[in-house]
Amino acid sequence: MELAQLEFFLRVVEEGSFSKAADRVFRTQPAVSIAVRRLEEEIGAPLFDRAQKTPALTDAGRVLYDYARRILVLRDQAREAVVELRELRAGRVRIGANESTSLYLLPELILAYRAQHPEVKVEIFRQTSERLPREILDRNVDFALLAFEPTDRDLMSFPVLKDELVLIMSPGHPLAGRESVAIKELGGEPFLAHNVKSASRVKVIDTFTRHHTPLNITLELATIETIKRFVQKQIGLAFVPRMCVSEELERGTLSTVPVRGLTYTRTLWGAHRRGATHSHAAAAFLKLLRQHAKTHHA
Repeated sequence: MELAQLEFFLRVVEEGSFSKAADRVFRTQPAVSIAVRRLEEEIGAPLFDRAQKTPALTDAGRVLYDYARRILVLRDQAREAVVELRELRAGRVRIGANESTSLYLLPELILAYRAQHPEVKVEIFRQTSERLPREILDRNVDFALLAFEPTDRDLMSFPVLKDELVLIMSPGHPLAGRESVAIKELGGEPFLAHNVKSASRVKVIDTFTRHHTPLNITLELATIETIKRFVQKQIGLAFVPRMCVSEELERGTLSTVPVRGLTYTRTLWGAHRRGATHSHAAAAFLKLLRQHAKTHHA
């Protein structure tokens, strides 16, 4: 049973004539008649009572007519749904990201994306960077933003943004406003730390160890937002990525001072499955992400 046969059959019913149906579907009358005859052979019953002047439906014809209408409506809806996806009037994008990327990088990208494609649904799956490669490989996300370059051969990656680690403190702290500070001067300061292991945390610990200076971590907190609030209340100092505090530094609600002997720049990477065929919606976001990477000289 072919869709064309069902469509010819419907047109004969609607037009009440094989010849008029043929004109409507841009076929010859014999072609329409043959298609309907083959449909009758497959059904195993006549669809029209040809003894009458105008084609009249048999019982089998009436049953098939109801189903044929629904089938062709579904065909048309399927076509429209695919067109919507292609033209980005529907669809979804699934992005994996860690806490800092979700809060401080993605909002800007999503706003730009939704300005172009407001009807596409964007889903953010927040996870630690270490677990994000598996989320990509398991197809739980279309792509992800990572704090390191993945090594899995089944993944492709590209640099998105470079970000430096900075020391933050309350504007009222005695060190605020200094041109720089030495590691030794930080030995007596209480520090707040993110309780997620990261390369930046390892870098800070190793640097303090090399300078034979204690790193007094008095509080470990679950989010960078909490760390920022505690620092503002002068509970301690903290090392955080600059992008996480750019707004507070600009407003003056937090201060930063360069630390002599401690520099750390991390690269955020975009990653997706090698050879993946992305949906139109995901491909459009990936294009935007690559443009952002070029603009920010990653």
